[in-house]
Parts: sequence; structure tokens; C-alpha cells
Amino acid sequence: MSAFDNFDPNSVGLKDNNIFGLPTTEENASLIIIPAPWEVTVSYRAGTSRGPEQIMEASLQIDLYDPDGIDAWKKGYYLLPVDKNIKKKSDYLRSCSELIISALSEGAPIDCNNQLCQKLKEVNEGGHIFKEWIKNLTLEYIEKGKTVVMVGGDHSTPLGYIQALATKHKDFGILQIDAHADLRIAYEGFTYSHASIMYNVLEEVPEVTKLVQVGIRDYCDEELSIINNNKRVQTFFDKDIKERLYEGDTWKAIVTDIVDSLPQKVYLSFDIDGLDPKLCPNTGTPVPGGFEVEQIFYLFKKLKESKREVIGFDLNEVSSGEHTHDCIDPLVGARVLYKMCNILMSQQ
Repeated sequence: MSAFDNFDPNSVGLKDNNIFGLPTTEENASLIIIPAPWEVTVSYRAGTSRGPEQIMEASLQIDLYDPDGIDAWKKGYYLLPVDKNIKKKSDYLRSCSELIISALSEGAPIDCNNQLCQKLKEVNEGGHIFKEWIKNLTLEYIEKGKTVVMVGGDHSTPLGYIQALATKHKDFGILQIDAHADLRIAYEGFTYSHASIMYNVLEEVPEVTKLVQVGIRDYCDEELSIINNNKRVQTFFDKDIKERLYEGDTWKAIVTDIVDSLPQKVYLSFDIDGLDPKLCPNTGTPVPGGFEVEQIFYLFKKLKESKREVIGFDLNEVSSGEHTHDCIDPLVGARVLYKMCNILMSQQ
């Protein structure tokens, strides 16, 4: 008997069911969604560690019909429970990193303060432990024959997950949708900073042969040097995209250029701040510019039509901030997550 035999997809989403109101369990779901409640190194505003729970709540409002992935949900999507120990560890280490960030913003040298040096060591050790936790958990479900994706949390979270995928897939590319390049080297002293995720991927995951960045509009000289000098990186800056559109080019032509730059196997990394900040006003570091959701969904559609294989994805930086029940962020995040799930599972 199928989990969906008595399920009415036209009915209200039931709170007792799982993500998107689906009556799935860990056992009967084909797709496992790992929540990563981790935001130790966020530089500006916190709240992303609560993202998975807020997306879960908002997901009950989504209608299941999707023309880009009709009935893909019938394969079963299951969001694992949030690991309370990981969440508690994130909260503690976040308090440590706040002391370090505060000192740095005041111009105080960290290496002259034994207490702050110890806090920095704790944060970096915690980042390594988290990376190994997410890697091992991903491998556990892959070995059970599940397809695995991840939802954060800040953008530092998918490193271990990507490493796990790299044990099964060789020679794949990353399509990064983001306002930030995330190519800083140990930003603010944090080895596993949210601003260093793609630098760390390039350093630690040689199986990633191409990084294609889309929508980048906030970056430093150090990152630009990497973009200009690392042949594995190709960046479609937000400024350049907008100028092409203003001068009469089409989004279809730009998307074609993006998709053509990718190898056959593709991993999707979606930082929600790649969107126009009106759609994610409470994300950690919003930046003017960015995309409409429909533009990114069109990109996903054309990626699928190109017959490239999507091997996994992460969605990060969704946050309600202090406006838990009065903001659009989780609703947008839930719809983006659903689309990404459908794109991935409709190819299987």
C-alpha cells in the first residue's frame, strides 16, 4: 500500500504530515532533506539556523501541482527532524563568534587576547565537527539508496554534504545563485565561514571541476582575484546581467550562456540572497539587485531541458529574523525548496 493511497493533494496541508503536507516517512521517502540549523559565523544578522523549521511551517501552504515536475512529489519527500544538539552547539558557538566579530569591528587584535584566541579555536573546531557530521549523515542515507539534499542554516553548511556527494560523483560543476562570491579565505579568522564556502569547496573538493556563479554583486578584491585567475571559476555578475537586459538582450540568451558553461553533472547551491531582497528582507546580508523567483525557475527549467544531471542541492540563508509570523521569507524559501526538489526528482 502506497503512502499516498488515501492522500488528497487538493486538501489542506496537515500539520501532522511532513514537508509540503506530504504523508511521508523516512522509510518510504525517496528524497531525504537534511536540515542544517547552523549559523555560527554569520557576519550581520542571525536567524538562519531557524530556517528549516520556518520553511517546514510555510511549506504546508504550497499547492502540489508543478508544471516543471508533475507528480514528482509522489516519490516522497521527507524532512528529517532538526538535531537539537547541533542547534544548541550552533547557538553556543555563535555567542563565541559574536565576541570575535565585535572585537574585530573595533579594531582590536585577536591574537593579543587569550580568551578570544580560545573562542576562535572553539569556533573553528566546531566548524570541522559540523562538516564531518553533515558528511557522515549524507553518506548514511546515500548508502540506504536515498537521494539527499540539504537546507540551512548559513551558507557554510553544505561543505561536508558536497564532500559526501563527491565520493559518488566525479567531475561535476556547481551552479551557485548568490549575491556574494563566498570566496574569502577564512573570513574574520573563521576557517568555515559562510563567506568562505566556495573557496573551501575549491580547496577541499577537487571533484568540483567548474564553479559557475550567477547574480554576484557583493565581493572584495581578494575574491575578484580568484575569479579572474582560477580557471575553474566563471562568474555572471549581476551588473553584467542587468546591463545585457537593459541593452536589449533576453533572459533566455543569458540563461543559455549560463547553462552552456556547466558540465554534464551539476550541483545547485542557492543562497536566498541571490534574489531581490524584497523577497528575502530578513536574510543575513541582503544586497540590492538580484532576481525574481520566476527568473531562477526558468533557469532551472532550461537546465533540466539541457539533459544535464542534477546530483544534489542546498538552499541556505532563509530567515524570518525577528518577524517570525509576519514576513515573506519562509514562504519564498518553501516554494524555492519545492521547485528544487521537483527538478531533481523529475529526472529520476
